[in-house]
Amino acid sequence: MSTPFYGHMDYYKLKLSLFFLFITITFGTVGYVAFEGMTPFDAFYMVLITISTVGFGEIKPLSEVGRGITLVIIVSGISLLTYTLSQVATILVEGELRKILGRRKLEKQIAALKNHYIICGYGRIGQIIVKELRAANMPLVVVEQSQVGVDQLESDGVLYLVMDATSDDALIAAGLDKAKGLVTAVSSDADNVFIALSAKGLRPDIFILARASDAKNERKLLRAGASRVVCPYDMGGRRMAEILEKPTVVDFLDQTMMRSDLGLQMEEAVISDGSELTGKTVMSSNLRQDFGVIIVAIKRRNGDMVFNPGPQEIFNAGDVIVVIGKRAELQRMTEAIS
Repeated sequence: MSTPFYGHMDYYKLKLSLFFLFITITFGTVGYVAFEGMTPFDAFYMVLITISTVGFGEIKPLSEVGRGITLVIIVSGISLLTYTLSQVATILVEGELRKILGRRKLEKQIAALKNHYIICGYGRIGQIIVKELRAANMPLVVVEQSQVGVDQLESDGVLYLVMDATSDDALIAAGLDKAKGLVTAVSSDADNVFIALSAKGLRPDIFILARASDAKNERKLLRAGASRVVCPYDMGGRRMAEILEKPTVVDFLDQTMMRSDLGLQMEEAVISDGSELTGKTVMSSNLRQDFGVIIVAIKRRNGDMVFNPGPQEIFNAGDVIVVIGKRAELQRMTEAIS
């Protein structure tokens, strides 16, 4: 959330009033030194007690010129000081008010979320995850406590909570009870373990995707309740090796997984209990004929995976089908089978 235009105007007015106040103080100090023979310190002191209206007497009797200088200081200095102080108060009050109203707006938006993802941590990995989820129009909220991360979230316009993700309060405030899943992507594996434990304790059925900086901590994260664990460094290394070994395969996967301009996409869809596909075979479902999709795999409700299913493979309620096709056709297919 960027600073509004009127906020910039407030700062401009403050700078302008401070400049003229400085000019007035300089004018009075120089005038007293030149025409009244005061030392620079006495002259400066005389200007300040005049502007502040504290009621002290004159340091020395003033001449007609000195009184004229004093009148100028009284008229301009007091007015400028009052205006400057009012600008400072305005900036402080409005700034705090904008923060309060901004936070309340964010809190209302977060409270309205459902079937969303909670992203713990907004470092390099967290930012990439958020970017991809937003590209897919998936609702999300980020839990971050570092000022650098918060500033970046403000700049990116992402819903966020400034809280410690390892605390139960943070997960509850992020709407864990209504969330579709949680991603713990903070830099510390120990914190990721703690977040997974907290999330599972509050909601045992939540899907948790955890980051592991060290592959040796993968088992600990799984024992803590993570559904899946990803080690970015291992994955990055394998990815680079795959590019060297089979670049065409990698290019194809990129085009189907990363929403390329070709419109080709790999997608998954759940067959609901009331779906018209339930009980039908791959052939009789006519998915290929009706939507032009290629069925890559079927994941059964018990977790078994059927790759490249044959024409007589039967669809059951709760199955997840993995298909490749055009984006528009995939959307139409998902709506039809749900």
